[in-house]
Amino acid sequence: MTAPDSDRTLDGEALRRRAEQALRAARERTHTLTTCVDEPDLTAQHSPLMSPLVWDLAHIGNQEEQWLLRAVGGHDALRPEIDSIYDAFEHPRAERPSLPLLAPAEARGYVHEVRGRVLDILERIELRGAPLVDAGFAFGMIAQHEQQHDETMLITHQLRRGPAALTAPPPPDTADGAALPEEVLVPGGPFTMGTSAEPWALDNERPAHQRLVPAFHIDTTPVTNGAYERFIADGGYTERRWWTAEGWAYVREHGLAAPLFWRREGGQWLRRRFGVTEPVPPGEPVVHVSWYEADAYARWAGRRLPTEEEWEKAARHDPVSGRSRRYPWGDADPTPDHANLGQRHLRPAPAGSYPRGASPLGVRQLIGDVWEWTSSDFLPYPGFRAFPYREYSEVFFGLAYKVLRGGSFAVDEVACRGTFRNWDLPVRRQIFSGFRTARDAS
Repeated sequence: MTAPDSDRTLDGEALRRRAEQALRAARERTHTLTTCVDEPDLTAQHSPLMSPLVWDLAHIGNQEEQWLLRAVGGHDALRPEIDSIYDAFEHPRAERPSLPLLAPAEARGYVHEVRGRVLDILERIELRGAPLVDAGFAFGMIAQHEQQHDETMLITHQLRRGPAALTAPPPPDTADGAALPEEVLVPGGPFTMGTSAEPWALDNERPAHQRLVPAFHIDTTPVTNGAYERFIADGGYTERRWWTAEGWAYVREHGLAAPLFWRREGGQWLRRRFGVTEPVPPGEPVVHVSWYEADAYARWAGRRLPTEEEWEKAARHDPVSGRSRRYPWGDADPTPDHANLGQRHLRPAPAGSYPRGASPLGVRQLIGDVWEWTSSDFLPYPGFRAFPYREYSEVFFGLAYKVLRGGSFAVDEVACRGTFRNWDLPVRRQIFSGFRTARDAS
């Protein structure tokens, strides 16, 4: 739903419709995620790692109120007394169930009232001028924020115990992985990383700048469950030599022996996926692994995780034109033929799927399916400027967080592009994270 720099030439009506579409799509998904379970499931904390679903719901509305009603529209606060309750920095997730949260019906009424007023503002505001409103930025930011919390709520659904509450068809079987080369050579040289043109790009994606990247090889597809099973069978979780010191300590402390939600039974690996227990499909990209696990696998395989700049060059660089694309396939918005996005399928597609989404060099599934761990710490680009608030990115910069790229089946297209950067702690496994490996060309 985002668009390249040409969006700045769209008339006000086209910009309004684009923003409205993004907001409505996010709200439809929020509705699905918060109406498929009963009230006790909405108010329960299904894991100390996550908020109650009803907290996420009201937080979505509160952020929309603060940025679109107050900051953009100049309106007085509707519910100023709840701002601190839904401040993600003031209250860690583990303590949110003890807060005086809005009940489900009240939360739904609140977000509905905020959205109605926001759409009124959108109909009359000039989407030009100040950075917060230029090209509809604030509306795009809030649509992305809601979709990011929808992904968070989907993680909560995965952690939730009980019968399946969500269903979706399997992804189309377009994989031809057996015919693909195992890896692709990405030639060395400069490329443009980041963006200064994408109107709804967030601050950590900016600005565009040149990077000189030596030649390297990268896996054609993400690492599969079947490949990861071989790592397990070869003693991957019992061999100290494959792990960083911190990773090995984490494995020993928590008794890790397989990806999260896997268990061994009857001579086979099973997994729990949104309330359904099923055999682990060997051809799908592995998911629910931490950075430590991804890094250990790469070492075991005699390879390494790609750096963030390597990943982006593989995804965006067109060696013929020398330019960086918005997506691996070009500048056009994603379609269901390009990538597994938007919760259309509640699982990754088989490795080798989506040939129309391949990069110019033939790398597959760089967008969608699973977030991909990189070896890089989350750091600012040269010339970074926090906008519109420090707490989105700047407070997380440093050595504690690792960068993930590419999105997953749980990510909507409005919050997924070739420049989009995600980050998390290296211990995180509940997220929809996988990886691919790389090696130096020399």
